[in-house]
Amino acid sequence: MSEPIGVVVAEDEDLSRAALVELVDSAPGMAVRAQARNGREAVAAVRAHRPDVVLMDVRMPVLDGLAATRLVCDHHPDTRVVVLTTFDLDEYVYEALRAGASGFLLKNAPPEEIVRAVRTVRDGNAMLAPEVTRRMIAHVAPRRRTADRSRFRGLTDRERDVVAAITRGLSNEEIAAELFLSKATVKTYLSRLFTKLGVRDRTQLVILVYESGYIAEIR
Repeated sequence: MSEPIGVVVAEDEDLSRAALVELVDSAPGMAVRAQARNGREAVAAVRAHRPDVVLMDVRMPVLDGLAATRLVCDHHPDTRVVVLTTFDLDEYVYEALRAGASGFLLKNAPPEEIVRAVRTVRDGNAMLAPEVTRRMIAHVAPRRRTADRSRFRGLTDRERDVVAAITRGLSNEEIAAELFLSKATVKTYLSRLFTKLGVRDRTQLVILVYESGYIAEIR
């Protein structure tokens, strides 16, 4: 029997934290490893328990969710972070994604969406499907323009096609169908792109595309 997905729940509000703990523990193949009321406790819990996923409230006392996300992603790269927020267009959340979070969810997301997010990021994917995520990145990133577009110069035509598909939020299956590739080949392209561009996952790739202005070349 495979090991359940280990989750740390970091949430400031007691009732919200209890609800998330109950949700995760009741989901097949998942288990809460620890709970945290602030960012400092969250970082300590990750260090002690090495979970697969952290559900991280983006606004917490002592150490906020942004700083905690950065510390977790920098020092525990095998642990994935999903940030939780009340807002659907928040530069604070954007900074959490830049810090290495694999995606975000609104706190009022349906329970099944939260469970799906945990499984999705544990498998190495990013929560980019919701339209609000792409809208946030498109809204905030162009004002930054801190990335170097030259990082994209070495891409092949097919790799450019895959990047364009990712920025539109397509899943591996949808990319495979659109580009007439197998799903295994799409995964190979993604792995190659992440290495070439020096990014961790789809979320960071999309942020790089917008911050560098490369989006204008592939639209």
